[in-house]
Amino acid sequence: MADYQLNSGAVTHILVALFGMGSWVSVNSLWVEVPVVVNVLPEGWNLPAYLSVLIAFGNIGPVIVTVTHYFAPKRLNEQFTIHVIQALAVVASAFLAIFWSHVVSVAGELHSLPYLLLVFVLSVFCCTSNVTFLPFMFRFPPEYIRTFFVGQGLSALFPCVVALGQGVGKLECLNSTMGNGTLEPYYFKENFPAQNFFWFLFAMLVFSGLSFLALTFQVPAQTAAEDAKGAGSSISREEVEESHPLQNGGAVGLNDQVEVVKPLAAETFWTSHNIYLLVLLGISNALTNGILPSVQSFSCLPYGTMTFHLSVILGNIANPLACFIAMFVLCRSGMVLGAVSAVGGLFAVYLLVLAALSPCPPFLGNNIGIALVVTSWIIFTGVFSYVKVVIGSLLHEAGHSALLWCGVFIQAGSLIGALSMFPLVSIYNVFKRAQDCIDNCSD
Repeated sequence: MADYQLNSGAVTHILVALFGMGSWVSVNSLWVEVPVVVNVLPEGWNLPAYLSVLIAFGNIGPVIVTVTHYFAPKRLNEQFTIHVIQALAVVASAFLAIFWSHVVSVAGELHSLPYLLLVFVLSVFCCTSNVTFLPFMFRFPPEYIRTFFVGQGLSALFPCVVALGQGVGKLECLNSTMGNGTLEPYYFKENFPAQNFFWFLFAMLVFSGLSFLALTFQVPAQTAAEDAKGAGSSISREEVEESHPLQNGGAVGLNDQVEVVKPLAAETFWTSHNIYLLVLLGISNALTNGILPSVQSFSCLPYGTMTFHLSVILGNIANPLACFIAMFVLCRSGMVLGAVSAVGGLFAVYLLVLAALSPCPPFLGNNIGIALVVTSWIIFTGVFSYVKVVIGSLLHEAGHSALLWCGVFIQAGSLIGALSMFPLVSIYNVFKRAQDCIDNCSD
């Protein structure tokens, strides 16, 4: 029985990770494929601005879910809602692979209307996942929510690895054909087209959907205990564990779980400690999902495309790695979490300074500069990934509604971060992009 419990727990961890991976793989895939599609779509390099706005509008999904929970509590079937939005995302990704390059004339100008509409659908799915996937995870023991965040980290890593294999952004500086001794960039053709990349996205979403379907057949012990308690049954702890072997060696005890699922009064949840955790969570997501990603190219590209790729890939490896560490080292001190966040904030400030000084940041042309920027991205991403997982785990103990608010603050922080940077980057051009194969810092 012990071996069966171990195997069942391992399978459940894998399913949860794949389920979490599907939450943001769509938006992450859209961003990493921008350098390819901008060469085809009529919006050109204005496309990132369109993406930012459409992803912001995608927050209509979380708003609808949150309002429904508020005015009609317990009327929204979470499991059915997740099935619906996952199905919409799978269909949208298939249409994206087929129609992404089609253009339509709007007011006399060509626009990639099919691509933009499908981006909006996928954005609604990703944004809504934060307020549906996380509350669903309350049905599982606390350690599984850390696995869920590992999966979310993989949603950024997998598309980046595939994009590297695709050869996105590879260039070589060649002598100008003008014969004036200058260099001009030659961009290599991708190893496979954007259509294949979008079919990869489709496959990832299908795997995530099937994983969730499998999870719905897993009935955690805490759910069984809650149902039995409601029916007035006197089922024993041993009987529950035998019937539902999800509880592996590291799972929380049944007695602890029954205590967790007791409904908490609203005033009990909104303590100063929980509010502090939610605010810290919002700030963390504003930095990791909105502010810093908006300027990553400005902070890295002056040091070269390889520096940029290293920062993206190693940073995305640090994300699931930090989540994995949180499965074994869970900090419960709010003061320590604040101190850890402050350390991550220092690296965030350094990266923002580099972006502001682009295209001539310090230590340009020196390996020290490359090492500093890559290391800063790794530590920044790893620290805040750890903080987010720990806060999610602590809020899991506060009940189902706590995880709903966890998703709300994740999405609110991400939205505020993205909207605050959009005018600085796309309208006022505060940050200057380095030009390839040109000495951007010569007098």
